[in-house]
Amino acid sequence: MHRIGYLLSEGFQVMAIATQSVFECANVVAGSSFYEIENYSVQGGEVRSSLAMGVGTLPAPTPARSRIDTWMVAGVLDPLSVSTPAAVVAFLRRASGRARRVAGICTGGFVLAEAGLLDGRRATTHWFYARELQQRFPDVRVEDDRIYIVDGPIWTSAGMTAGLDLALAMVERDLGAEAARSVAHKLVMHQRRSGGQSQHSEMLALAPKSDRIQNALDYARRNLNQALTVEQLAEAVHLSPRQFSRVFTAETGQSPARAVEGLRIEAARLMIEQSTHPLDVIARETGFRDRRHMREAFMRGFGVPPQAVRREARAA
Repeated sequence: MHRIGYLLSEGFQVMAIATQSVFECANVVAGSSFYEIENYSVQGGEVRSSLAMGVGTLPAPTPARSRIDTWMVAGVLDPLSVSTPAAVVAFLRRASGRARRVAGICTGGFVLAEAGLLDGRRATTHWFYARELQQRFPDVRVEDDRIYIVDGPIWTSAGMTAGLDLALAMVERDLGAEAARSVAHKLVMHQRRSGGQSQHSEMLALAPKSDRIQNALDYARRNLNQALTVEQLAEAVHLSPRQFSRVFTAETGQSPARAVEGLRIEAARLMIEQSTHPLDVIARETGFRDRRHMREAFMRGFGVPPQAVRREARAA
């Protein structure tokens, strides 16, 4: 049995405890109670969330009596407006050495940093607060464009739903890739995001208003290795090329060609970071004419060439 303790403080961000569903489904997939989950606070008793919903908690155990394997530390909606209670910081410093791993969910990274658990380590948090985390704690190597980061026994996640990806990665570490895939399927997660994936999504940034344009983007993402002309995209959603271009630009603020390039470089970047495929192969798989064409697109989109992205990923 693997015991997971959620450390909650007053005003904790309610999305943090949504990650418990991942471990709940993992027990179903495993066919046994592999994970045992409890909510804790320093004092015990009812703790109110960011929605003012009360959650009952057990008092945090003394280090000598702690049997927790994984501590999941919840953050708050705005870490700049509140201070981490000294008792929470003191508890984490004592408890971290007896646990297999400690995770900061979303702005929970600030709590881990206060406790000194991130000193000299790579970490991430919600993109909106990443710069502040770096400024407050210069000994932390903050990477503001990651879904989650694992540095030894310390895990940190980006904001909100990224905590689900972190929890799913824990399931994969504990029970294997097939179990993690089954859990993701039960949770109706559209895709399992790896830690190296960017917090920022090109699909989300485009934010089309109609289902037709959304369907065109979905079609494009599924067929990036093709040419994807305006005519082809228009035909996929049963519009004339002229009408499609007009509606697409009105809804997304971009031309179809520019949007498709954004999807290509997003997919190529993910392949570069997570695979060992040669750049020529990645360029071909994501629809670029050749490696040079992909490099030009990367310089426009990211300001760095693909080789720099790969070097950074390997160094990390």
